[in-house]
Amino acid sequence: MTAPKRKKARANGEGTIYQRKDGRWEAAGYVLAANGTRKRVRVYGTTRREAANKLAEKVADSNRGLPVATADSTLGDYLTYWLGTVAVHRLRENTHTRYASCVRLHLVPGLGTKKVARLTAKDVRTFLDRLRTTCQCCTQGLDSERKRCCAVGECCQKQLAPSTETYVHSVLKVALEHAVCEDELPRNVARNVKTTTHQPRRFRPLTAAEARQFLDAARADRLHALYELALRTGLRKGELLGLLWEDLDLTTGTASIRRSLQRTRTGGLTHLPTKTRASERRIALPTECIHSLKEHKGRQDKERETAESAWQDSELVFTTPTGGPLDPANLTRRFRNFLNRAGLRCIRFHDLRHSTATLLLEQGVDLVVIKELLGHAHIGVTASVYAHVRLRLQRQAIDTLGNALGGQDDDPDDPPAAAVVL
Repeated sequence: MTAPKRKKARANGEGTIYQRKDGRWEAAGYVLAANGTRKRVRVYGTTRREAANKLAEKVADSNRGLPVATADSTLGDYLTYWLGTVAVHRLRENTHTRYASCVRLHLVPGLGTKKVARLTAKDVRTFLDRLRTTCQCCTQGLDSERKRCCAVGECCQKQLAPSTETYVHSVLKVALEHAVCEDELPRNVARNVKTTTHQPRRFRPLTAAEARQFLDAARADRLHALYELALRTGLRKGELLGLLWEDLDLTTGTASIRRSLQRTRTGGLTHLPTKTRASERRIALPTECIHSLKEHKGRQDKERETAESAWQDSELVFTTPTGGPLDPANLTRRFRNFLNRAGLRCIRFHDLRHSTATLLLEQGVDLVVIKELLGHAHIGVTASVYAHVRLRLQRQAIDTLGNALGGQDDDPDDPPAAAVVL
């Protein structure tokens, strides 16, 4: 009698794979968790092969020493894993630093002990409500060394700005979304929580008269070309400081925006890619900017001769007197001093960019053209930021129409212009 054929054993490390009642395939195995222990993870797929491949990928990462987040780990452990192994490769360094600060100061103290799998929308809502109403001096012990305010029993009720609360909520949503994509969570509970809409930061762009005064005063400044380029094109501070001479074509009057100069914690002054893919663009240079850039080039050549061996050949358009890159923080201080000397009201450097867009809108330039000039990723960004300008223009248009409809000079028997067939 022939013995029954034995079922082939699973390969070592393959884990458990079976088909669920709902038709999906589930695979489970042990991997290295974020807290250093070995945890059992489960992944899902529409076919057996898909589930097996997902599990094999997690086991391979675990064998290389990379921890894998699990749904039964705490939110604090998961956020530590996400920052160190996922976000660090997807975010710019300064953005990653802000995310890490947000996690350390707010998310871990408030929700860190919660299990990821048991986190509910109510937990997130309660956390945000508490974050909104809690004094940050008390929570973070900001005055413990200074021995004042909350440290001596006189709470100052220093609460978070609404924009900061929204930012904390956004970081949590992004982190949990990764867990959903990795099949660790069925849904992102943070997305079910709606935060209060805060008023955007108000800015007061330069009026046309103030802009003319600004340009007149800038002619005597060493960075005349930079200030004029900022106001006439709306380039960001980092984009201006990252410009190389090879990016400019002063013959055809164009500039290619390819990079941004920023100071990072680990690399110091560093050339980084533009803020978004849409920010990498080619723009037309105004005639006035072409003239000022040519004058700036001549001044820079004289500075190179004066500096001799001390000159740093960075190929940057805007540099220190010895050819080195301009620090963004130093430019901010220099800009503030320039405004004081010129007798202009104090604005942020970024408000020059807002001034560009506002003045263009007031001159009737199409929103799409402004979006491309500023390098916004979506036209919705341009429309929302400058909604107040568009509302004012709508009112002017309505008033103009009202004047036309209420006029008494027209002959009532004359047909409207729109009825004329050409």
